[in-house]
Amino acid sequence: MVDRVADETAARRIGLFTGQVVVQIHCGSRGLGHQVCTDYVNLFQKAVRKYGIDLPDRELVCAPLSSPEGRDYLAAMQAAANYAFANRQVLAHHIRRSFEQVLAGKLKHHHLFQIYDITHNMAKLESHRVGERMVEVCVHRKGATRAFGPGSEVLPPAYRDIGQPVLVPGSMGTSSWVLVGTEGGMSQAFGSTCHGAGRTMSRHQAKRSVQGPALRRDLEADGIRVRAGSMAGLAEEAPAAYKDVDRVVDVVHGAGLARRVARLAPLAVIKG
Repeated sequence: MVDRVADETAARRIGLFTGQVVVQIHCGSRGLGHQVCTDYVNLFQKAVRKYGIDLPDRELVCAPLSSPEGRDYLAAMQAAANYAFANRQVLAHHIRRSFEQVLAGKLKHHHLFQIYDITHNMAKLESHRVGERMVEVCVHRKGATRAFGPGSEVLPPAYRDIGQPVLVPGSMGTSSWVLVGTEGGMSQAFGSTCHGAGRTMSRHQAKRSVQGPALRRDLEADGIRVRAGSMAGLAEEAPAAYKDVDRVVDVVHGAGLARRVARLAPLAVIKG
């Protein structure tokens, strides 16, 4: 639920208020996206030699966007993104249906509406100012999300004057945030900011360090209901595996990459 509003004007525009129940959906292309990444990282290791690209680090592996390899990769990534959009639409449908079933006969008027849906870990063709002119570039955000500022023509009219809503999840035991994009983010980072709090340990390390049943007991002792497909999957997302999201958002806000709007406190977690 919304436990703090930092920007009343932006919160009203987005439709958020203190005490409001909200649902965050975090679902991607999963296995398909992972396979696309694996296949093209391997292919691009050869492409950099083919096109004479000198890399300071092998993890910056790439290919020219105009090349057959680059075009194929962009198409495969777009297919994975479409798969993820469809996943989230299905989940949103079932969330609406669940609210309708639970509230039937108990609440005469209720309104469940979507604030924003955006991909992350995704490359997008966008126009940005580079030096003194606008240039079409391919922005590949890994561990980051798009955060366009006010005035961007690609934003829905309702959000165009305040900036794009930005979702920054924390962990299932800590807060998450809704921000809006800024002009500073456009000039400093191609309209980008962090996608979440960021991890302090890998998923494998978290599974080795955290006992799922004990974590569930701790979360439920704090009033957070937990439903998990497996205890190992639950341990992957342990709060201890993540940075302090409030401190991360303070840095983002202070750097002018995005602006704080509202903080969300967890009530229930479903981990598939």
